Amino acid sequence: MDLRRISAAVAVVVLMAVVPAVAEASSLSWRPCATQQEPTAECASVDVPIDRAQPELGSARLALTRLPALDRAHRIGSLLVNPGGPGGSGVGFVQFGGLASPDLARLRQRFDVVGFDPRGDWFSTPRIACGPSLWDPALNRFPASRPEFEALVAHNREAGEDCLARTGPLLANADTRSAAEDIEAIRVALGEPKISWLGLSYGTELGAVYASAHPGRVRTMVLDGAVDHGRPLRQAILEEAAGTEDALVRFADWCRGSAGCALHGRDVLRFYDDVVGRAARGAIWSSDLGRHATADEVSAGVYNHLYLRDEWPALGKALAAAGGEFPDARGLTERNQFQSPIYAAYRAIGCHDFPSPFTGPVDMGATAGVLRAVAPHSWRYSEYWDFTSGCTGWPIPAKNPPWPHPVHGAPPILVVGGAHDPATPLSWARGLAASIDGSALLTRLDDGHTGLFNSACARAAEVDYLVSGLTPGSRRLCR
Repeated sequence: MDLRRISAAVAVVVLMAVVPAVAEASSLSWRPCATQQEPTAECASVDVPIDRAQPELGSARLALTRLPALDRAHRIGSLLVNPGGPGGSGVGFVQFGGLASPDLARLRQRFDVVGFDPRGDWFSTPRIACGPSLWDPALNRFPASRPEFEALVAHNREAGEDCLARTGPLLANADTRSAAEDIEAIRVALGEPKISWLGLSYGTELGAVYASAHPGRVRTMVLDGAVDHGRPLRQAILEEAAGTEDALVRFADWCRGSAGCALHGRDVLRFYDDVVGRAARGAIWSSDLGRHATADEVSAGVYNHLYLRDEWPALGKALAAAGGEFPDARGLTERNQFQSPIYAAYRAIGCHDFPSPFTGPVDMGATAGVLRAVAPHSWRYSEYWDFTSGCTGWPIPAKNPPWPHPVHGAPPILVVGGAHDPATPLSWARGLAASIDGSALLTRLDDGHTGLFNSACARAAEVDYLVSGLTPGSRRLCR
């Protein structure tokens, strides 16, 4: 290869990365936000069509928050962030310290950091609304007979119809492709010729869909905790369940051998299985819920603690309390999303993007059997099973089922995946990276969901890339 041509190409990339394009006029009216944690935060809103093909359905108003770049003389542009979900609040993430880590200080210096709440979510209006029956703890999400399957279908149909009555036409348009076009509307309103993007978990799907549709509007893009939306759903269900099981086993190994764990010296997997089994028999109380916790709720509480490696000691305490002489699963169930204000948006967006693939009880039962085989301890809860079982019978047609969204013509994009991520397996990051021309894959060998929250190495690589526009090159492994 001609090294002179390579050097010239690198020089052009550097210049394109660090010299911002001329900004267009912004149409936003920024005002101070009522927050003490980030006193410089400014708030605004953008109106977008509920359905771009049917403008008569009206508009939705998206809430935005901005932290202006601290170094105005060297400002690069706007960095949009999405913390995941579906249903995560970019407004809350930005206003309440999502980028407060000293490792991320350069982002605050060089970018206007912009968080937004996607359509139907948190401070955006109208907000997706569902009744309290959306989560029914008595419902069997692993139906073993046709009557149980039909009961699941009937419940989900009724819950979806209730959500539609409470929400209106936005519910049928809460899919990620519509949300990706909203990002383009935000870019135009910001007056930015290009945007930088930091997407975590579901924010990787949202960012990738945007880059597929608008590759020329991307300056840099980090996709951390990658979702490969082009994957067949049955395959994705099993891959994620296996990832959750791996994370649980690694926690159990650490806990058994660590004096910092409340279950030190115990057979932690057997203890976990016993707690979940007792919950299935209605024998585990939760003071958080004011009733007995189900096995699904206990298992989901453990899953949500596996996101952050630093929270493993807290998980040990919560699990020990749930299985103690006077059991209380509060430490587990208070982490569940089932009673969260965003659960309606989580379910509605999820059913657009991850609709049920099941044709009947035999089909669903066969998949459930394989799931139990790949996740013999954690099978009670994995996120994709929660999506697909909750969407079986959902009455709103899916507008964005799994589909390939290749990216051609964008600058190099950084994809980050974890070998032991409980929510987004490394195979998804590899698949997503393969669909993006010129992408770089950074692989983490540590624990937890996303590098931003678990790996100083990944944080440093993401910041370096977002500022410079240069992917890590040979530094593509974080141990």
